[in-house]
Amino acid sequence: MFRLLLFVCVLLIPGIGAAQSILVLGDSLSAAYGMPVEQGWVALMRQRIEQQSAGVAVVNASIGGETTQGGITRLPALLEQHEPDILILELGANDGLRGTPLPVIRQNLSRLISLGQEAGARVLLLGIRLPPNYGPRYSEGFYSIFAELSESEQVARVPFLMEGVALDRSLMQDDGLHPNSAAQPRMLENVWTQLQALLSAPPARTVTEAG
Repeated sequence: MFRLLLFVCVLLIPGIGAAQSILVLGDSLSAAYGMPVEQGWVALMRQRIEQQSAGVAVVNASIGGETTQGGITRLPALLEQHEPDILILELGANDGLRGTPLPVIRQNLSRLISLGQEAGARVLLLGIRLPPNYGPRYSEGFYSIFAELSESEQVARVPFLMEGVALDRSLMQDDGLHPNSAAQPRMLENVWTQLQALLSAPPARTVTEAG
């Protein structure tokens, strides 16, 4: 089932300049699949930012079943509409599950990173692992794509979004692929350190003033 999640939370705090904005482009792992939206890790991220009194707009444009190619199709319009300071990319799992050739996945993820950077966003790439039944050559090759791109494109990376979750059956839904609501706080913790560093970094966006 395809689900489109799009929510915006704008928090304007006195004494803070122009609010930063975060755009999350992902699949069902970020779209709160199988649970109320407010229990997903992206919603929990928004809540934590609010508690810390930061002026940040959070936009979740994740869709269940999304692929890297689908992300390429949708991202330009999202970047133009929301002008994010930070782009969180959580895509590739569905490509891997479908056995998409690794060079294609790498090329698509590289294109997504480039689109974000060209729009002036700082990019955070969320790494994904595949189930072991896909074979070590394909699975390890898939996982290594995220580290390779982080280095070559000079972008921040979370090694594995579902670290501490994927092998714990109590944190997974019955399908064995999707984390349940109890897993969402752990997923947020996996993302938070890298995200916090980006939030405190100088803006990447270049503003041109009329002379």
